[in-house]
Amino acid sequence: MGAPGPVLGIETSCDETAAGVVGPDGRILSNVVFSHTVHAAYGGVVPELASREHAGRLPAIVNQALDQAGIGIGDLAGIAVTAGPGLVGCLLVGVAFARAVAKVRNIPLLPVNHLEGHAHTPAMTDPAIDYPHLVLIASGGHTSLVLVEKVGVFRLLGQTRDDAAGEALDKVGKWMGYDYPAGPALDQAGEHGNPNAVAFPRAKFEGQGYDFSFSGVKTAAAQDWEQRQSGKRPPIDRADWVASFETAIVDALCDSLFRAAGDFSIRTVALAGGVARNSRWRRMVSAWAEHTGRKAVVPPPDLCADNGAMIAGVGLYQWRPDMGDASGVDAVPNWELGKPMPVGV
Repeated sequence: MGAPGPVLGIETSCDETAAGVVGPDGRILSNVVFSHTVHAAYGGVVPELASREHAGRLPAIVNQALDQAGIGIGDLAGIAVTAGPGLVGCLLVGVAFARAVAKVRNIPLLPVNHLEGHAHTPAMTDPAIDYPHLVLIASGGHTSLVLVEKVGVFRLLGQTRDDAAGEALDKVGKWMGYDYPAGPALDQAGEHGNPNAVAFPRAKFEGQGYDFSFSGVKTAAAQDWEQRQSGKRPPIDRADWVASFETAIVDALCDSLFRAAGDFSIRTVALAGGVARNSRWRRMVSAWAEHTGRKAVVPPPDLCADNGAMIAGVGLYQWRPDMGDASGVDAVPNWELGKPMPVGV
């Protein structure tokens, strides 16, 4: 069962204040994202500042999303909100706002798992996507390889054991002098570089599972860059160095994704999360799919980063006319993908 009218989605799990609207047919009617710039001076997300940014900007972002969709708040069939995982203060801002709107308008409130939002993005990109398919979610806070068996049914195959892929890119970029978040700047800097100029390590695990680790390559890159700046190692073209580091990250992502596709006989793979905007990774996965006769679904960049449309999309297929009391929805900072939302946390 789907919603009989448009659904509003609210996303405030980290450092993007976002809202989006999807129609009852699943079409994206609006997708408004404000990325906080206040964190650049600190080289990473400051939770208290992020919470304040959400609280100050969310009402205007929601109004903008409704305006772009050409609807009023009274036209909504439901409101979906990221309830976790994420920074607890940030989540609370979105949940409190959504809970109030749902209660005043007497419409269903749909708590959505942030990772489920990302995992659903490929289906919003390609409504005819095959099931089962694989989605690799890579961002500043998450690196998760997910088998999507059918809509809303997930199996976690692997995840990072330490740093997330986006976290490694951002931290190394910070040490190189780029503003946070550094991923887009690295993407541009290494676009035409030699990806084989520096042999950075790739983590391997006994048993060849699908987990990831990026702390080793992050540390190796930091040491190599410092030694080249101090003259302890020969200088190198910046584009070549960045291309080599980026390739070490995306090689590790692709290794698990491609092996899982073979092991589970999956014909369709997809990318999601902020790192999926990386042009090198997008090219590598698309080329592999073409070479192997598989299909790669790569969402447009605006659907890769945290956004409200993906939350609204999940809310659309979760909608039920008898949804419970909105007052029972709360922030769940450690909500696991595929698990019911804990009650009373």
